[in-house]
Amino acid sequence: MKNFVIRAVVGLAYAALLIGGLLMGPVTAFLFFELVTMATIMEFCRVLNRHAGGHVLGLLTATAGFLLVAFSWMWCLEGVGSQTAIRWLALYGLLLLAMPIGGLYRRKSNPMHDWMAMMAAQIYVALPFALLPVLAHAARDSYVYSWQLPLAVFIFIWVNDTGAYLVGSLLHRQFPWKLFPSISPKKSWVGSIGGGIATLLASVGCWHWIPSGYSLPVWLGFALVVVVFGTWGDLVESQLKRQLGIKDSGHILPGHGGMLDRFDSSLLAIPASVIYFTLLP
Repeated sequence: MKNFVIRAVVGLAYAALLIGGLLMGPVTAFLFFELVTMATIMEFCRVLNRHAGGHVLGLLTATAGFLLVAFSWMWCLEGVGSQTAIRWLALYGLLLLAMPIGGLYRRKSNPMHDWMAMMAAQIYVALPFALLPVLAHAARDSYVYSWQLPLAVFIFIWVNDTGAYLVGSLLHRQFPWKLFPSISPKKSWVGSIGGGIATLLASVGCWHWIPSGYSLPVWLGFALVVVVFGTWGDLVESQLKRQLGIKDSGHILPGHGGMLDRFDSSLLAIPASVIYFTLLP
């Protein structure tokens, strides 16, 4: 009972911070996701150092991620040609150069492994969060911040996870087929289908209640993209943890594990959503 209460309180606090950060405006959204980016990258590097024999420079890698996300927000808010954004990008490039150069002087056994791990953190963690402001401007034709689509991504992820858990718990005995038994033995096809249906229903509610200018078929497609790529994002992180022999990526969120455990689905769902809206006619 105590663990359930702790999990519920932490979950509500996390949701309140995320929703509040997005709704209050671009500054709070920027600050919230900058903190999330740095904390998630630091955790990613710490996991590799502890369980994969790495010597990854977590602070350097996280600072680079911070600069990439800052560049993206400035570019979207101030428009093409923003000098502030260009400066952030230049600093980001400088830190990318520092990653392989630093390996020359650290004298570790496998500097190439550490360098590639730092680059992987940029692609796997920093880039998705850097694409979030692009999604925040997809609902408008000008450089005006809009919270609707970023918030919808997380609503769809939460609904999909909850629906998959509930349907899977109720029907897994009647439909025992597993989704990826070698990676995540508890995930079933019936749970995934149930979560997907729940998310499609949630997209109808979002279309009705959230002003965005997009039609219902677009919202349904959006939900389907988040379901598919969010599930893959969860499985990718599960594969990483299984390979490293760990249960959770961290313990920063009591009852929920680490930052990667909390944002794993969004790391693939955000880029996929940006691609989806970019390709819309």
